[in-house]
Amino acid sequence: MATFQSLGISDVIMKALDKMGFEEATPIQEQTIPLGLAGKDVIGQAQTGTGKTAAFGIPMLDKIDKNQRKIQGLIVAPTRELAIQVSEEIHRLGKFKGIRTLPIFGGQPMDRQIRGLKDGPHVVVATPGRLLDHIRRKTIDTRFVHTAVLDEADEMLNMGFIEDIRDILKQIPEDRQTLLFSATMPKEIRQIAQTLMRDPEEVKVRAKEMTVENIEQHYIEAHEKQKFDALTNLLDIQTPSLAIIFGRTKKRVDEVTEGLQARGFKAEGIHGDLTQGKRMSVLSKFKSGRVEILVATDVAARGLDISNVTHVYNFDIPQDPESYVHRIGRTGRAGKTGVAVSFITPREMSHLHLIEKTTNSKMHRMQLPSYDEARRGQQQLAVNKLVRAIEKQGLDEYRETASELLDEYDSVTLVAAALKIMSKSRRQTPVTLSSVTPLSVKRGGGKGKGNYRGKGGSDKGHNFNRNKGKGRNRKFNNKRGSNNSNKQNS
Repeated sequence: MATFQSLGISDVIMKALDKMGFEEATPIQEQTIPLGLAGKDVIGQAQTGTGKTAAFGIPMLDKIDKNQRKIQGLIVAPTRELAIQVSEEIHRLGKFKGIRTLPIFGGQPMDRQIRGLKDGPHVVVATPGRLLDHIRRKTIDTRFVHTAVLDEADEMLNMGFIEDIRDILKQIPEDRQTLLFSATMPKEIRQIAQTLMRDPEEVKVRAKEMTVENIEQHYIEAHEKQKFDALTNLLDIQTPSLAIIFGRTKKRVDEVTEGLQARGFKAEGIHGDLTQGKRMSVLSKFKSGRVEILVATDVAARGLDISNVTHVYNFDIPQDPESYVHRIGRTGRAGKTGVAVSFITPREMSHLHLIEKTTNSKMHRMQLPSYDEARRGQQQLAVNKLVRAIEKQGLDEYRETASELLDEYDSVTLVAAALKIMSKSRRQTPVTLSSVTPLSVKRGGGKGKGNYRGKGGSDKGHNFNRNKGKGRNRKFNNKRGSNNSNKQNS
């Protein structure tokens, strides 16, 4: 996979990608972004979870003049949930450029939307029916739109919006750039491409059927604030020989590494900001066993050839299923078995199911590990050492001293003291990590015009939705909700 840096993306968008923790492009992003930046029309055949939002969002944002307070980018999405999610992600991608984004969808008071539109958004993300209402009322001016995106076109066809789509595109300047994304390509969608697009380039990326052998896959459901304690408890229970822990961002890697060191683990981190010399030094320590735990970002871990990794931990779930397979493939090599454990927040469960479906595998649920279980795990490790020493014999020179101790103390007290000495007494140093917003993906729903999926996510694993349940919609149904996404998400 290519890095975003290699795709010719502007520095101001790269700054946003870096803050979001994304270094490596997914296949749809790698193929679409250069075409989009070159001004080409694109037909992208790609499924949920492949990274479409950044694929069409980055070229759109690159062309927007932030000083022109007119709608320059228009994204049409089938559901209100997807419109909200895409709007939030476009806002984050365009944050440092000062791009203002506004979601428009049915069920929200028209007057509030009109006030938001008068505030001068650069990008509008809308559902087809409500968008047409605004165009007909002349409350949305499409004369300055240079980039139009149809996201999940086949879903809009299924919901009965195909004629609305044609009407919308006819209202946008003919010299626009059009980007159409669809998981399937029925003839009605092909017809739109042929009649309303200009010599479109076709990009086809299918979610791969990836299987993972020799690796036990587990997940632990934990809230963000519980994850670090759960990780350290699990490390003490499982006592891996060599483990890799994956974090989503460079800052995350640094904080997890420092936290592990504070609690007495032999851990080092690697990410893209390290010099080559430092990176090689850390990897040398890890391969030799002087460091037992390597904390890494996806990009930093790329190309690692370490055959004795026993455990992989996804402290942060990756943005796409392919990255998940690459990560856990660091263990279970050369015919050996490995263990992979992913920490999943409640809002990321739909993303977990997407990974399971794509990889054709099942993750088994584990209970949140407790400190008492961790303590018993360390004691069991000491017991194992004692038993191995007994089995190896060669204890004769210690028997006289042992006998003297037994004259003074009972046997249970002596064994307990030995276990205490041999067990690691983990420092319970408080560790606080910077918050990372959970990923979410859109769930399937019913068909038919006007039907919406109950709890939509984004089309992409790397959405950063900060809202829960009813609150997600509520913020668009109050006075502040009429403003653009810059105000909603800052």
